[in-house]
Amino acid sequence: MISQPRSSFASANSARPNRTQNPPMAKPQGVQPFSAIRNFRSPSFPKTHPVATPTALGKKLRVMVVGGLEEIGRNCTIIEYGDDIILIDLGLQFPEEDMPGIDYIIPNMNYLKGKEKNIRGVIITHGHYDHIGAIPHCIPVLGYPPIYGLPLTNAIIKKRQEDYKGLRPLSIHNVSLENKLKLGVFEVEFFHLNHNIPDSMGIKVGTPEGVIIHTGDWKFDYQPVAGDEPADLQKIAKIGSEGVLALLSDSTNASQPGHQISESEIGTNLEEIIKKVPGRLIIGTFASLLSRIKQMIEIAEKAGKVVAIEGYSMKNNIEIAKELGYMKFNSKTIVDIKQLDNYPKNKTMIICTGAQGEKNAALMRIANGEHRFVKLIPGDTIVFSSSVIPGNERTVQRLKDTLFRRGAEVIHYQMMDVHAGGHAKADDVKLMLRLVAPKYFVPIHGNHFLLHYNGRIATSIGMPKENVFIADNGQVMEFQNGVGTLTKEKIPSDYVFVDGLGVSDETNVVLRDRQVLAEDGMVVIIATVDSKSGKLIQNPDIISRGFIFLKEHKELIEDLRHRVKKIVTESDPLTWADTNNIRNKIRDYVGQFLYTKTEKRPMILPVIIEV
Repeated sequence: MISQPRSSFASANSARPNRTQNPPMAKPQGVQPFSAIRNFRSPSFPKTHPVATPTALGKKLRVMVVGGLEEIGRNCTIIEYGDDIILIDLGLQFPEEDMPGIDYIIPNMNYLKGKEKNIRGVIITHGHYDHIGAIPHCIPVLGYPPIYGLPLTNAIIKKRQEDYKGLRPLSIHNVSLENKLKLGVFEVEFFHLNHNIPDSMGIKVGTPEGVIIHTGDWKFDYQPVAGDEPADLQKIAKIGSEGVLALLSDSTNASQPGHQISESEIGTNLEEIIKKVPGRLIIGTFASLLSRIKQMIEIAEKAGKVVAIEGYSMKNNIEIAKELGYMKFNSKTIVDIKQLDNYPKNKTMIICTGAQGEKNAALMRIANGEHRFVKLIPGDTIVFSSSVIPGNERTVQRLKDTLFRRGAEVIHYQMMDVHAGGHAKADDVKLMLRLVAPKYFVPIHGNHFLLHYNGRIATSIGMPKENVFIADNGQVMEFQNGVGTLTKEKIPSDYVFVDGLGVSDETNVVLRDRQVLAEDGMVVIIATVDSKSGKLIQNPDIISRGFIFLKEHKELIEDLRHRVKKIVTESDPLTWADTNNIRNKIRDYVGQFLYTKTEKRPMILPVIIEV
């Protein structure tokens, strides 16, 4: 099915990607990034772009983003031409505050039902869960198509797959940035971009209608941490000079002016903190920020400190990165957290998860005094080396309050630069647009308002407004003979919820019930009737949870009990108990009655017991 020769993967499967064939540009010294590309191309819009070849006429290129256009998360793009389909990323989205009990949300694959044999491959841009997290759930549904990614990305995918027993082994292929894949009609190439995890890449997809560029998550970092390289501006500009039909680009930080700061700048500030804090240092960050974690460990090693790692996923990621050679440090630098008390406080450091205030994460357990081996003491310094994810502000603030109450010193990114975003800001997007000069621009990866901010950047530098597609999840974009159209057609893109062991796109009914219970509680009415006559045998029992406190509303409860008794009596058919009819009457009447008395709409659960 895939015509990519096996031999081209031989070296890629056994080694880290080789980036030496296309050396990056020298780091600009004291100049603006735009000056670095003046020799590459004219920055004008529009540009002449190749049109479809005669053999391709009659077919349309269809691009559909089924996750990531109305939220940050569950990223997934489908590219289809005739009988050939490829997917870019299969990510998850973490639940919002109004989704009680939901573990996470994944892309809807209903459009691809019956088309599994047409899927030529799934390409993963990098190893963050919002780009790989849906793989265990979606790949079996899609018929186990081959997965292509850089080595670190694939290693994280394989490690996560171990948590899902009973599934077939994944067909995973390591690629390097020099590989070229032939996936059906699509010709796929890769180019290096910076992010806050190693092995992040952009994707060039050659199609009969023209070239599609997908950036994944990205930024330009001219002074990345050791082991990484600046984004390959030369290769990006070369791709742009050959003509690009459409650019799909990250919108997460597009609303922010200027350029994203470098990880190296964060390293300088972290070094000052790590070397100068007088007591024990605890740093909270994301388990996936491997570039940041790498800097922390290296700085601690130089300062003669030992480091304890807390967080299951963080430990796994560090182990994978060390095995693949992305992290290099003395094995004695990392110690078991149980051993920290054997070292002076000013020579110890803990790197842990939980900077977003997650209730079961290490930092929250430390703050609440629930951690088995770490108890906060006055003189401890806590660093939040991550920005606050929208929606987590309240929990993060509570966490900070708790830490201060326990006598700790707290440093976060609003006090000094201890976090660099992994996403391009407005001027970075401008540079990318100048390099690529696409005919069409499709902002992706962000809430709807962020897509608009990203689109405005393109129009501000001369791109026609009609060539900027602000799409919704599932909205079909078609390209034929070099002309793109944002159609009104939509494919299924509804939420698919992962709730415990269940995966369903119908969980919205359950979720709605949970929201009702959370807002107004429930009232259970239990009526015992004679199975033959339908006569009420005893007074109805009324149970309330989350609605009212029964002892303080005895009059209301007795009134309700009397009315329910009347409903059951009037429903007596004398010969048999029509329990469904009784149940429906109770539900409708009680709901209306309680609303008139309390202006609340609790969930009404009538229970009819026949004896």
